[in-house]
Amino acid sequence: MMVSKSDLRFMSKAIDLSIENVKQGGGPFGAVIVKNGKIVASGVNRVTANNDPTAHAEVNAIRKACKKLKTFDLSDCVIYTSCEPCPMCLGAIYWAHIGHIYYGNTKDDAKKIGFDDSFIYSELEMRKEDRKLNTTQLLSDEAIQVFEKWDSFENKTKY
Repeated sequence: MMVSKSDLRFMSKAIDLSIENVKQGGGPFGAVIVKNGKIVASGVNRVTANNDPTAHAEVNAIRKACKKLKTFDLSDCVIYTSCEPCPMCLGAIYWAHIGHIYYGNTKDDAKKIGFDDSFIYSELEMRKEDRKLNTTQLLSDEAIQVFEKWDSFENKTKY
């Protein structure tokens, strides 16, 4: 894949955001979402500032882009992020239908400075009963009724 000058500029912006966030006491992560060659949203890691473990740069940028564009479907957007996305952010990127990810640092680079998400990847490959996080299914007969109603609802918005 060819990398353009614009790609480099947008990646530089994501990195600049991560640098500025570190200066302000935040985590070393920044992201920008681009549509039609223009930045529509940006985000930085605000986990400790907001006491929110989901406040990663990519998730924050996705939330802002969806709000600004008034859609949950960002399939016509690209994300530039200072680091390869963690499993949560990768999931959010998939759910937002973003078509391409450009990243700076790798997950191995992040691991070297204490941001190790490899245990999540390995946990996902395990059987539920072998994972560190205990899970128990409850009221499945009641819960499935909601899914059945959703499945038969004609005016639902698919996503």
